[in-house]
Amino acid sequence: MKPKKELIRIVKTDEGEFKLDSTGKMQGRGAYICPNADCLEKAHKSRGLERSFKTAVPQSVYEELKKELTEP
Repeated sequence: MKPKKELIRIVKTDEGEFKLDSTGKMQGRGAYICPNADCLEKAHKSRGLERSFKTAVPQSVYEELKKELTEP
């Protein structure tokens, strides 16, 4: 458990797209993870994002999010 300000929000938009929300104000269903690739990997293995969004999250979404998290 960490304060929300230290976490990154992942949003599922009304169009069904998944995006990183750096502002924390994007519209759509949101889920929070810590800002490193290990947390994303753990969420992928435990299917945490699927539970949060109540839908299947495609592998391509995880790859895109990991790429965005590892870029400076």
